[in-house]
Amino acid sequence: MSEHITLETLDNGVGLLTINRPQALNALNMQVLDELASVLDGVAQSERRVLVVTGAGRAFVAGADIAEMKDMSREQAETFSRRGQQVFARLATLPQISVAAINGYALGGGMELALACDLRLAADKAKLGQPEVTLGIIPGFAATVRLPRLIGAARALELLATGRMVDAVEAERIGLVNRVVPLDDLREQAMQLAEQIARMSKVTLRLLKQSIIEGMDLSRSQAEENEAMLFGRCFSSLDQKEGMSAFLEKRPAKFSNH
Repeated sequence: MSEHITLETLDNGVGLLTINRPQALNALNMQVLDELASVLDGVAQSERRVLVVTGAGRAFVAGADIAEMKDMSREQAETFSRRGQQVFARLATLPQISVAAINGYALGGGMELALACDLRLAADKAKLGQPEVTLGIIPGFAATVRLPRLIGAARALELLATGRMVDAVEAERIGLVNRVVPLDDLREQAMQLAEQIARMSKVTLRLLKQSIIEGMDLSRSQAEENEAMLFGRCFSSLDQKEGMSAFLEKRPAKFSNH
């Protein structure tokens, strides 16, 4: 059992994962990372189609645990960084589509957790940022890798080099989050989005995410070839037959749960 991670299974193939360490604003220490890794391994093997990730209390995740990091040696810090990168890579490469429901502060490791999700919804009062430079360090859980790919190198460097926090409105404007919603509506809208996605074919969703993830690290021609191969794979599934038959018969498709 996890002490600081809760996982609920909701209707329509949606899972809700909550970082539950509110007394520390859900700060990430090695124990939380290990628990998160274990839970994500279970999610990857499950029948869920979509995973919503959020934080308990008034923070999403306020960062990595500075009290635990303060006296680390160089070797210990490198190990901590690699562990965080491994866990967040597990989240980023889940076969399921993940949605970050950013309910409050998403700073440092918390913003890196949000960056590892596929989609991001932010409450209107949320604050996001990478303040590591103000502590005399750089991000260690892949913000220097994911953030430039998401919002561009220049914007990413500005945020990383100043440690400046952005509010939800600016985060949406620069492409850091998909959508801003009132805090009171955040969970409902995150669930609505997750359920809309989860109504689609599980096989199709997994091939779609695979094409995007793999394509990001390939040349354009290689990515297009990979897409064509995965597109073809869709036609070996019953869901493709059902989806196209339903379209032609002017009825809703009934995709399988497998």
